[in-house]
Amino acid sequence: MKADEMWKLSTGKGVKVAVVDTGVNPDTPSMKGQVLAGEVSKTVAYKATEDYLGHGTTMAEIIAGTGVGDGLKGLAPGAKIVPYRIATKRLKSAEETEKAPALPDVIRAIADSDAKIISMSFTEDIERPEDLAAIKYAQSKGKLMFAGTGNDAAEESFIGYPAAYPYVVGVAAADESGKVGKFSEHGNYVDLAAPGLDVPTWCDATFRSYCDNSGTSLATAIASASAALIWSAHPDWTANQVLASLIETAGRDWAKDDPSTYLGYGLIRPRKVLEDSNFNPGAAGTDPLARENARGVTGVGTDNSPSPSASTSSQPPKNASGGQTSAAGSSADSSDDNTTMWVALGAAAAVLVIGGGAFAVVRSRRGV
Repeated sequence: MKADEMWKLSTGKGVKVAVVDTGVNPDTPSMKGQVLAGEVSKTVAYKATEDYLGHGTTMAEIIAGTGVGDGLKGLAPGAKIVPYRIATKRLKSAEETEKAPALPDVIRAIADSDAKIISMSFTEDIERPEDLAAIKYAQSKGKLMFAGTGNDAAEESFIGYPAAYPYVVGVAAADESGKVGKFSEHGNYVDLAAPGLDVPTWCDATFRSYCDNSGTSLATAIASASAALIWSAHPDWTANQVLASLIETAGRDWAKDDPSTYLGYGLIRPRKVLEDSNFNPGAAGTDPLARENARGVTGVGTDNSPSPSASTSSQPPKNASGGQTSAAGSSADSSDDNTTMWVALGAAAAVLVIGGGAFAVVRSRRGV
């Protein structure tokens, strides 16, 4: 990916990315001046700038961190973050859980804002019609949505939502050679892959130190940042065109019309778009995932997909200069430390997987 070369062409300036997560701390050295808290819709703004795990802040820094104070320098340091908090089991009290906004309400609020990209680094194994309706609404408003495919493939395989919904780009995690992480969930809902192994993350909500971690959450943030770089360079493009450019230039050693169930159309390489001033992204109204959206999810790894390895010419971004840590730096030798927690929702159970760890999403049954 060669981030240092891309930054000569685009830093993501002018693009707002909505991070739907555990909240974003705007006061870490790398996030100061990068968080647009005032643009969060008041109806879903409950404690959006109070991160109770450190996860949401990590995703925000991977996308748009400035690298100040030896913090993470994101892949799109010129972009801005609009933070949103959703409920998880690790919230401190039942009151906070009750006040945290529901995911469909958050997505609809973002759809009505001028944020271009919605980054969702979480995975739930239950399909919800109210979520799908909100996602379709956001798509109609021209938003580009990314979500992680899930981190439990080494233990069990499941279909992860929102990644598996139509119009959401499912992102798998790969190492620097293009090999899929053993933890990364697979299926025909995987659309793209991004670096997601051994990426620095905040260790916890004290924001005192970084730890290496692996997961599709990290890959999702890098994919979102990649889209921000391209959209900044081509502000007149639509979400369809930005996504089409990522798909067209993705690193792969299999036929484009036969996407892998492990890595989708391949490992993202936004540099290939940025360095081609005459790049043709296709028609503004053509959905590059129309075939997948029409077919729907057919199961977990059920077809004869290509080998789970992208073209070795797909390289992750180099470390940033000046002693900063590049959020997109990745190494090949890593094991996932993901564990999964479950929470009962009436007669159903749901899981929300985040980063290299996991926690459970807490949902009320309102609107169901």
